[in-house]
Amino acid sequence: MRTLIVDDERLARAELRRMLAKHPGVEIVGEAANAADAAQMVASLDPDLLLLDVQMPGGSGFDLLAALEDAPEVIFTTAFDQYTLQAFEASALDYLMKPIEPQRLAAALERAAARLGLAPTPSSTPRKLFIRDGDRCWFVRLEDIRLFESEGNYTRLYFDGARPLLARSLLQLEQRLDPQQFFRASRRHIVNLAAVRGINNEEGGGLTLHLADMAVEVSRRRAAALKQLQEF
Repeated sequence: MRTLIVDDERLARAELRRMLAKHPGVEIVGEAANAADAAQMVASLDPDLLLLDVQMPGGSGFDLLAALEDAPEVIFTTAFDQYTLQAFEASALDYLMKPIEPQRLAAALERAAARLGLAPTPSSTPRKLFIRDGDRCWFVRLEDIRLFESEGNYTRLYFDGARPLLARSLLQLEQRLDPQQFFRASRRHIVNLAAVRGINNEEGGGLTLHLADMAVEVSRRRAAALKQLQEF
């Protein structure tokens, strides 16, 4: 796994380098001491994994992930903070307490490798969003999101029983989505076609898409485009 270490403490980065040297499946591609530098290095180095400190001057690890278009796999590293730990545990995010124990590092690396696959490539690694809404955080694959709903300059996402609000517009998100899988049903909605369970024809030429727990109306103009897709 191509790994980028992000921590504002030089000694902490050196300790991680020492510990990672015992894992032949890990290649350290760089180090960053703050979120701004890390963002540039993610863009240029395309790492598979971030070992990411939570609290750093000038921007937290959460701030970094929120700024990335495509986030790599992440293992957070953090000093003791009960509030932070509760957020991690509630969100099932992988984290390591400082000082980091070798056994926990090995287990976290193994889980990250499993999520990436045995031979990950940019084309095969699922694209993900990092989402933070209040005290909850998620890493979610784009294909697991069944509906994107515009709320002004924000977008509400629907997946796995969760409905967090993301601080990005629907237009920004649409530019990242595969138009063969995600359909712009209206000004407010983008639907994952894989989540559609049924379609009703409406008067005037419109359509209604039925998902597992909701229905989305499609305008007549957009309905014509939908009918041209091979899936339907």
